[in-house]
Amino acid sequence: MNARWSRLGLLVLPLTALSLAICLAVALAAQSAGRDKAVAELYSPDAAIRRDAVDRLARLGQSTDADLVIEALYDADPDVRAHAEAAVWQLWSRSGDPEVDSLLKSGIQRMEDGEMGQAVELFTRITQRQPEFAEGWNKRATAYYLMGDFSRSLKDCDEVIKRNPHHFGALSGYGMIYLRLGELENALAYFERALEINPNLKGVEESIQLIRYKLRQDGKQDI
Repeated sequence: MNARWSRLGLLVLPLTALSLAICLAVALAAQSAGRDKAVAELYSPDAAIRRDAVDRLARLGQSTDADLVIEALYDADPDVRAHAEAAVWQLWSRSGDPEVDSLLKSGIQRMEDGEMGQAVELFTRITQRQPEFAEGWNKRATAYYLMGDFSRSLKDCDEVIKRNPHHFGALSGYGMIYLRLGELENALAYFERALEINPNLKGVEESIQLIRYKLRQDGKQDI
């Protein structure tokens, strides 16, 4: 290779890197614009637009956007509410770290396969690598619950709520654990907190009614 072509080659490399950087910046700007538009459309009078905005935020948003989508859990349209619940879970599962997201996905698969010990190991790696990621704690709490280790599950629920006070999944988890432990008043309190955040939890609503009935039967008429 002669000197002229060598110099041209050296010029091409910086130009290629610059082009990639420009493309990346354009893509990020488009994503940000799409996210901002979705946030604005959450308050559209058209239910179909609100539903599409929720779906777009689920694709483009960060985990913190879940706080915005949670408001849509009270939407007048049932379809919007259903999409909002799915979007909240999707956003909560987004750590911002591809390796953590991969570990979370693998851990969930292990749980679904009944391999609870391996699931706990994977979720523990998440809590060590990114301790502020609430969903790592929540999924480990779920695994512990399925293993019957209610003490550890409760401790992990505590870690979830420290980081995400709106986590209706963890609040429901408290309720399920206390129900299994026979502590009905504690179970009721947590189920009510979960339902206050997400009024679409039919199973939780039914549990509340059953607990209240049982407490009345036990002579606690004020419940």
